[in-house]
Parts: sequence; C-alpha cells; structure tokens
Amino acid sequence: MAEGNTQKLKILYLMKYLLEKTDETHSVTIQNMIEELGRYGIRAERKSLYNDIENLKLFGIDVIGIKENRTFNYHVGNRTFELAELKLLVDSVQSAKFITEKKSNELIKKIESFASEYERKQLHRQVYISERIKTENESIYYNVDQIHAAIGENMQITFQYFNWDVNKKQVLRKDGALYQVSPWALSWDDENYYLVAFDDKEDKIKHFRVDKMLHIEMTRDRRKGASVFRSFDMGAYAKKMFGMFDGEEEYVQIKCENYLAGVIIDRFGKDVAFIKTDADHFNVNVKVAVSRQFISWVMALGEGAKIIGPESVLEKINEEVTRMVRQYGVKRRRYQ
Repeated sequence: MAEGNTQKLKILYLMKYLLEKTDETHSVTIQNMIEELGRYGIRAERKSLYNDIENLKLFGIDVIGIKENRTFNYHVGNRTFELAELKLLVDSVQSAKFITEKKSNELIKKIESFASEYERKQLHRQVYISERIKTENESIYYNVDQIHAAIGENMQITFQYFNWDVNKKQVLRKDGALYQVSPWALSWDDENYYLVAFDDKEDKIKHFRVDKMLHIEMTRDRRKGASVFRSFDMGAYAKKMFGMFDGEEEYVQIKCENYLAGVIIDRFGKDVAFIKTDADHFNVNVKVAVSRQFISWVMALGEGAKIIGPESVLEKINEEVTRMVRQYGVKRRRYQ
C-alpha cells in the first residue's frame, strides 16, 4: 500500500490499538503508539498523535491520559459494554440451548471484540464454565431472523415441523406437509425459543419450538389474528404454559404453606393475590393451561402445595394418580 494511503489510515489503526491493548489496568505511552503504527508502515510524530487522541475523544472514544513520572500513559475508559455486561452476554449465549455450539462460539468471538485483549481472557474462561445441551439445528439462528422478517412484513410463513424418534432421527410431522401460520411473537421459555402464532384454519393461538422448524418461507398472504393479538399479553401467556405444553385454560386454586411464597411469585409474578387462610397457609387463584406438566409441577412442591379446585382439575389429578399407580404398581388413596 502506498505510504500516502497508510497515513490516511493512521487514526483508525491508532483507535484499534487503543481499544485492543488498553483498559483500566493496562496503558500505553506515545512511544508505544509510534512503534505500533510503525508496524503498518505509518510514520507518526508526537504532536500529530496528540491531535489524533483529541479527535478520537471528539469522536466519542474515552481516551484517558494519566501522568506518571513525567510520562503520560493512555488507556480507553468507558466502552460500549462494561466487562460485567460482556460476561453476562457470553454466559447467555453459552447457556442458550437453541443456539448450536458452532454458532455460540462465533457469537462469543464477536462479543469478545468489544473488550481489550486482556479482558478477553476472562471472557474466554467463561466459555468453559459448564457443559450445556445444545441444539443441532444449525439453521435456528436464521429461522429467528426469518420469523422476525415475516412479522415486520406482516406476512404468514410456511414450514415443516419435526419430532425425534427412538433412533434419534428427525421425523416430519403431518408426513412432511407444510404448516402455514401467522407469526406474531417469539418467546424464550425453559432455554428454548418458541414461535407464538395464529392458525386461522383452527382459529386458535399455537406455539412451535423454533429449533424444530425447517425450511421457513415467507408467503404472500397477509397475517391473520390481529384482533386476537391486539390484547395479547406474552408474559401472561408464558406464565400459563408449563414447559410450553398446551392444555385447557382454567382458574386453579392452590393451597400453599407460607414458605412457598417465593416459588409462587417466581412463577406467577408479584401481582398474584395471596389469600391468607391461617397463620401458616395462603391460597392463590391462578389461570393456567392445565396439563400433566402443570400437575407435575404442583406435585413436585410436595406437601407444601395442594390443588383444591375446581372439581374438573381434581378429576384430572386423580386420573394422573391412577395412571401412575398403574404404571408403577403402587397402592394409592384417592386424592381429595
């Protein structure tokens, strides 16, 4: 590259050097900058570097100069992301089951680019905190983008949907026939991404695991279900679903011991009403999709929680207990 062209890039190489080689505990001097720019064939004088540093400050780079023993040491202070924020992002990407291992590593490298090379070592160590189960569907990253695009364009989408069989092979549902729905929202529940959509053929809201969706394509049909989603509350919908398993929506009364207050708040939010029944117990009335997963969730709370109504839900519990007795051969007493 001609010398004139490299000189034009001087301030860019200087910015790159400061962002990569400095942070609150690592600084460089003007002489260090001169030597670094020399590696790119760029001549730099002290006076011009002082001007470059001032221009970088005007541009928004927080270059801080501190005088120590008659020498100024420079480092970048505030950045787009603090180290604690980058650690949070790295851990979120690594934890997400719906992102493949390959894509997780690619995203983490991009996140690391916001830190100095010294801070990157701390982020790199976080990658190995624990082994996580990751999806094998490499296309999920682009599935999410395609769904967002369809929502933005107000269009329906088609896709194929699969389950896993006992041989760990993908088996297309509906014999490979295309699903066609109106996408309205994406939800992250239990470390999985779900599409929440409207099926106008069945006139109901449905959800689909995004990592089990294949060959998503935007159609020329406009979305339907606007009236349904006008008052739709994604947070309320997620609270009603347990493991995103569907079921008949009902208000269920649960009697709880006081020590379970935090568990109920974590699941249903602080707005749920606690009705104190005595010094040790309270009742809650919550709207949920009554499924086996919901019943199992309450049972897992042990003797501290008991569903007390309505009768239709108590019948479902007895059916579930009967099934478990039949399956495991344990004598039981009727739930009441």
